[in-house]
Amino acid sequence: MSDKHGAFVWYELMTTDTKAAEAFYDDVVGWTSVDSGMPDANYTLFKTNDVRVAGLMTMPESALKMNIPPAWLGYVGVDDVDAAAKKLAKLGGTVHRQPEDIPGVGRFAVVADPHGAVFSLFRGDGDVPEISQMANGNVGWHELMAGDLATDLPFYQEMFGWKKDEGIDMGDMGTYQLFAHNGAQIGGMMTKPATIPAPPYWGFYFNVETLDAAIARSTAKGGKVVNGPMEVPGGAWVVNCVDPQGAHFNLVAMKR
Repeated sequence: MSDKHGAFVWYELMTTDTKAAEAFYDDVVGWTSVDSGMPDANYTLFKTNDVRVAGLMTMPESALKMNIPPAWLGYVGVDDVDAAAKKLAKLGGTVHRQPEDIPGVGRFAVVADPHGAVFSLFRGDGDVPEISQMANGNVGWHELMAGDLATDLPFYQEMFGWKKDEGIDMGDMGTYQLFAHNGAQIGGMMTKPATIPAPPYWGFYFNVETLDAAIARSTAKGGKVVNGPMEVPGGAWVVNCVDPQGAHFNLVAMKR
């Protein structure tokens, strides 16, 4: 099993206005957006320190017809996409898009866990430069608002070898369960509170230098704060936001 199996390896925003999204995230997160150069594809790369972090594309017509809102999608690396998709289905997950190749890039499948949280499986054709998880502009944290923590955690452990880490008592909201990959904490999950109307989902926290300044940049460009800012264990500050096209995103910084 490779080091990439079970690691989040890519993030992708599907939205209704890619030019506006480029300008928004370049300013708020500090990314540099460039055309991917992929033939017959309108696909933008977000970079930090010249390292690719995420992608951007226009929402497919099929998604628009289903009234699916703009959203961020996380890609989890696997050693074999076809085998992983079959395993996921046996464990109660759903394969929304069967495994297929992206020429010159890799192979992927769009899937969901047993309670409907969507993500992708991916195996790349080559090595991708890496940066520290906590580097500015990278994704520093992955968060699942689960349908049921008690059953979803074992699902992901079986799928990707994630390890159960510290559990944080959130009172009436239940337990916020940290999880690790290859010995490093990469995220947390909890049963989605009933007060959140959305179905179970994955959220991603983008590292910024200082939180308040990033919030101000977001607000100035039409973003909205839906929760926070708040301090979390470890001394970091986080905020949950929505971009101008309606995609949810999160920011994290060690400085307020």
